[in-house]
Amino acid sequence: MKNIIIILFGILSLQAHEKPKFASETTNPIRVESPYYFGKRIVKTNYFDDCDACGCSASGGSMGFASMLNSNFVGVRYFNQHYRSNDGLYSNSPWLEEQFNTVQIWARIPIVKGFQVSTLLPYHFHNRDTKNGNQEISGLGDITVLGLLTVYQTHKDSTILKHNWQIGTGLKMPTGAYKEVNAGSVNPSFQVGTGSWDWLFSTEYVLKYKKIGINTMMNYVVKTQNKKEYRFGNQFNYGATFYYLFESKELAIAPQLGLAGEVYSSNYQYGQKVRNTTGDILFGKFGLEIGWNRFSLGATYFAPINQNLMAGLVEANSRWSLNFNYKI
Repeated sequence: MKNIIIILFGILSLQAHEKPKFASETTNPIRVESPYYFGKRIVKTNYFDDCDACGCSASGGSMGFASMLNSNFVGVRYFNQHYRSNDGLYSNSPWLEEQFNTVQIWARIPIVKGFQVSTLLPYHFHNRDTKNGNQEISGLGDITVLGLLTVYQTHKDSTILKHNWQIGTGLKMPTGAYKEVNAGSVNPSFQVGTGSWDWLFSTEYVLKYKKIGINTMMNYVVKTQNKKEYRFGNQFNYGATFYYLFESKELAIAPQLGLAGEVYSSNYQYGQKVRNTTGDILFGKFGLEIGWNRFSLGATYFAPINQNLMAGLVEANSRWSLNFNYKI
């Protein structure tokens, strides 16, 4: 996994080989530019890969924004995560099934030239098997706001390789309920919120040649202690996605293939480290987005390649998402 992270940093460093064009010099703040026609409208492609938080980080604590067909949009996305957990008390302890479901209202809004704001408003409804039967929780999750600044961008038609680099920071607010009793379970992230104010730091780099491109992203979430004196561990997300754009006058199709990973630090309660709360996971991902006029429909599937969550007491299965966006 360390090699993958090093490779991602290496891809980011490629931008140093071409003279930069800073945000103040550009005419459009989006990160990937490839005009295609939806009817009589010219639309620019935009891609912001997402790496949603595993259930081990309070189900949705990290950012999740992705559209290859709309540079600025408002939309709805459904996200499903499936886990298995085991208390590990006995060799024959049963595995419990956990389903994390999230409906998100998300938007990407340009503020000034070279600067955009992304927002995420989630509603969670989770369920899991227990010795006493099925347990369900639901409610508004933690609202997240992220600002992104374009610091490097190329647009010239004569440029063979096009680059775009953005950095940003944001805030996750404790709008979701945190239940202390769930923190003592095998998977303490069976919550709709962390109950804490958390800071996000993000960077993204896109390298594009004609209709082919690669997007790399990294973000780091710094989590603070909530009112119940519980602090979820900091989280590092990274990913790389290849994509290709098929386009016509009426329709655009953008398939994608890549990797996404997450690394979790230990949780703390009353200032003491909680055992078996670290972990890391690597996913393979593939997806497809279809656009027509101002509308786009997308789907993404994540399959775990390698994982070690909570000393093996939690296992992540597949994830998948569906989204419907409207270009603004």
